[in-house]
Amino acid sequence: MSWWMWVVLGLGLLACELLTPGGFFFVFFGAGAIVVGGFAWAGLVETAGAQWFLFSVVSLACLVPLRGRLVRWMSGGDTAKVDDLVGQAAILLADLPPGGFGKAELRGSAWNARNAGERALRQGERGTVTRVDGLTLWLRPE
Repeated sequence: MSWWMWVVLGLGLLACELLTPGGFFFVFFGAGAIVVGGFAWAGLVETAGAQWFLFSVVSLACLVPLRGRLVRWMSGGDTAKVDDLVGQAAILLADLPPGGFGKAELRGSAWNARNAGERALRQGERGTVTRVDGLTLWLRPE
């Protein structure tokens, strides 16, 4: 294949990456095709078999170690974990007797809540999250 065909293929694969929802696969194959186009232009790789082999090697050599990092970087790194809620204050949406279940608001979302304290929590009162069990917050009075 001519060097310019590899460059066109590479640019086409990079364009495909823009049209897909963040998989980050086409970008590595596009880069591999552009690298092969550069080597073919310089006259370092002439046979079609060697060009396809180099394309595969370069694409996979970039894909395997870099894709995971790129996905993490584009997603904003590590996201907050539910266990990070421990120690924060939630506002009760209804009265909650000791050991009882109800609803509480935390970070703008309604959560299931359980009173882990020995006294009742009243509607509008703040409770401290002591534990998170699935989608249930265990609360104690502040």
